[in-house]
Amino acid sequence: MKDFKEEQRPSDHLLEIRNLQTYFSTYEGLSKAVDGASFWVDKGEAVGIVGESGCGKSVMARSILRLIPDPPGRIVGGEILFGGVNVLSLSEKGMQKIRGNRISMIFQEPMTSLNAVLTVGEQLSEVFRLHQKSSKNLALDKSIDMLRMVGIPSPETRVSEYPFQMSGGMRQRVMIAMALACRPSVILADEPTTALDVTIQAQILELIQELQKSLGTAMVLITHDLGVVAETVQRVYVMYAGKIVEQAEVAEIFHHPLHPYTQGLMESIPSLEGEEDKNTQRLKEIPGTVPELHNLPRGCSFCPRCPRMKDVCRNEPPPMVEAANNHFASCWLHG
Repeated sequence: MKDFKEEQRPSDHLLEIRNLQTYFSTYEGLSKAVDGASFWVDKGEAVGIVGESGCGKSVMARSILRLIPDPPGRIVGGEILFGGVNVLSLSEKGMQKIRGNRISMIFQEPMTSLNAVLTVGEQLSEVFRLHQKSSKNLALDKSIDMLRMVGIPSPETRVSEYPFQMSGGMRQRVMIAMALACRPSVILADEPTTALDVTIQAQILELIQELQKSLGTAMVLITHDLGVVAETVQRVYVMYAGKIVEQAEVAEIFHHPLHPYTQGLMESIPSLEGEEDKNTQRLKEIPGTVPELHNLPRGCSFCPRCPRMKDVCRNEPPPMVEAANNHFASCWLHG
């Protein structure tokens, strides 16, 4: 295992995932949570990864930081290149220099991510003391500054409070402060507004977007909400059953979705058009569910749910092809 400065590998991107495979051993069999997924993000760019629950989005994010519990999980193949270095080749000590420092993560549920018996100031200070070797007093001062930056009122008082003394929105702001404390190059935001009500969701998303742009940090936003993606990112990756099935600029993918799965997601979004018929119109739905990841179809994983299935779809996994200018889809309809 190597330290971060060793073994540079060629990559034109700040963060690039190449053919990542993360599998879990289960009683039912080998579950292929991430099965050959690839994507990239450049400096200061925001990209989105969308898909239904269970398609492997969160597992992919945790794989980047090597947070997969082993056992039962294991990264069995692929590369994760950060600054041209394959982080899968690093020692745990080398990984600690990256995790939380150069690549940070905002988790779904702050109450389970924050330590209930430590004040938010103690938890924030730990980031500065670990990665920046700050003194106790300096780390506390920096923690207060971070709470102020993320919009928490009276940060001098809040820094001494415990997570249970704060609202859900406040706790999520603390998580954002911890993620941005060391001015990372990349933020992985994993469903950052899932546990919040609609009003607070909008505030947190606006805060993340403002800080990401002002600090020049790249962001990978993981969500199932296409409305969030439309307002927040420049490029979109659509994920299904552990694979990336479509990728394009956000406007392109919203106006011209190519993969039947992406088309189904778009058709399930409520629309303001036809308001006079809102009592008779019903949203379309994608029939069926995401297949069990230990028993994937032989050909295209979306085949059992696809309204445009062909014979080849049952037997051969479709390759990722450029169906339009910088618009890629993994589908035999465009192969």
